[in-house]
Amino acid sequence: MAPRAVDGCLRREGRLTVLATERTFIPFSFSHWVVLLLVAAGAVLLVWAGRALRAGRAREDFTHGFAIVLAAYAGTMLIVDMLPARWSIDSSLPLHISDLTWMTAVYALWTRSRWAFALTFYWGLTLNPQAMITPAMRPGFPDFAFIDFWLQHALVVWAAVYLTWGLGLRPDWAAFRIAVTVTIGRAVVVLCFNTVAGTNYGFLNAKPANPSVLDLMGPWPWYLVVELLAVIVLWTLITWPLTRPRNTPNQSMR
Repeated sequence: MAPRAVDGCLRREGRLTVLATERTFIPFSFSHWVVLLLVAAGAVLLVWAGRALRAGRAREDFTHGFAIVLAAYAGTMLIVDMLPARWSIDSSLPLHISDLTWMTAVYALWTRSRWAFALTFYWGLTLNPQAMITPAMRPGFPDFAFIDFWLQHALVVWAAVYLTWGLGLRPDWAAFRIAVTVTIGRAVVVLCFNTVAGTNYGFLNAKPANPSVLDLMGPWPWYLVVELLAVIVLWTLITWPLTRPRNTPNQSMR
């Protein structure tokens, strides 16, 4: 095969194709499975840490440190996205569900607030993982956009897992109602903003270009109704086992 000139360098077609593939995210590729396994391993370690640390100053310091790390990283990236060189009305505003989840996760880690834990639990353990299973992204490893996406989503999942199984917080039906109400309210507000601004935060105005579970839910706007019903059913199923009476008292939520 004859070599070709690309960006001033001679490369073979086959080699160029391989490089392009490596730089583009492919669902359920080797790198996808690796990061999913790393997220799972990190969750296990955090549960162990939460249970191993005695209730008191050590656990509080660890939990507050976790909150600081999450706020520092996600907050920095939010500011970076607001800079003129990166600004885009389509993606820079903190209207993604993942943006709201890390903010509530930080507050939940710091205060054990009931409403913040409720949103962290339901968003962080269902909506956030769904985005990790079918990511709407193009860059692959080791592009920084790839690393940033996975790190931010992993930190949120870890926060939800740590609060629930590490510290022993539990949702109840009041938390369920809070999550459903806030989720619907947030969807209405963002849907209106998308309509006015011509954006598509939360994929509320159109499906993502990449394959996703929304493809199974019909055309717009019906997939929004199906998605809401599916979320409510899923949240009911994960709430019921955790609301059954237990012999040990829950950690307090304020």
